[in-house]
Amino acid sequence: MTLMFNRRRFLAISAAMTVASPAIATPVARWQGTALGAGASLQIVGMTQSAADPVFAAIRNELDRLEGILSLYIDDSELSVLNRDGRLAAPSPDILSVLSLANSLHLATQGAFDPTVQPLWSAHAQATQAGRTLSGQELAQLRQRIGWQHVEFDAQTVRFSRPDMAITLNGIAQGYITDQIAATLREQGLTDVMVDMGEISALGGRSDGGPWRAGIADVQGHIVQKVSLRDRALATSSPLGTVLNASSEIGHILDPRNDDAPKQSLVSVSARDAALADGLSTALCLMDRGQFPAVLEKFPSAKLEWVVLS
Repeated sequence: MTLMFNRRRFLAISAAMTVASPAIATPVARWQGTALGAGASLQIVGMTQSAADPVFAAIRNELDRLEGILSLYIDDSELSVLNRDGRLAAPSPDILSVLSLANSLHLATQGAFDPTVQPLWSAHAQATQAGRTLSGQELAQLRQRIGWQHVEFDAQTVRFSRPDMAITLNGIAQGYITDQIAATLREQGLTDVMVDMGEISALGGRSDGGPWRAGIADVQGHIVQKVSLRDRALATSSPLGTVLNASSEIGHILDPRNDDAPKQSLVSVSARDAALADGLSTALCLMDRGQFPAVLEKFPSAKLEWVVLS
């Protein structure tokens, strides 16, 4: 059986997959729903709808569970509780795994990857809604609330050591959820799987034995590169994939270290895990291209697939 999971989002990536033959394409079991607030769909080629129902139920349960941990938009999620209270008791293994990888990425990227940028992101969004831009003084004050070194976590507690901090895991959570969905499907006995939630995880290959094919798209939706994947993940980040101001000059990937504009307009990275590819593609948007080799050598499974200079 061949499985494809698709979730569209406004980032520069799309799956370009072909089925080996019309015979393999029948029957096709389909599921549609939401994941992380966006529309999602699931198709299993070579499986009847009734046979696929338990798989769909397992996927929905896992998505609900992970959203209840990592979502910024669910009031009682673990992430929302941490941001509201500055402290989270008894953190789940999932949020600890994400924070641990975030820490590794922060160190490897010289601070370019920093989830504590959330107050800056929120302030830009609120200013845009009010029809204005942030002043230099406001930006300086906001930066007092940013700094990964002020996030402390262990198996018992996650806490901020400064007041009024908040974190976003959007630079890594989609990839982590992609990995967990792929693991759930693997547990269901599916060995040839394509998971696409904006970040891609490809297990095995297509029904014809060939690798999965993914297309890297620019922000206009034009395919600029195609990548073959087998037991690998792919993530693409584009700072202007979502913009935070009316002039479209400020994108959703903000440098936590300064007010500099992103160095790259699009970065695509493949790796063994989607969470790693997701975090690297985000951070590398904020770094000079000459810094890429030193970062990538710290993660042996990672490979730069495509980059477009700003």
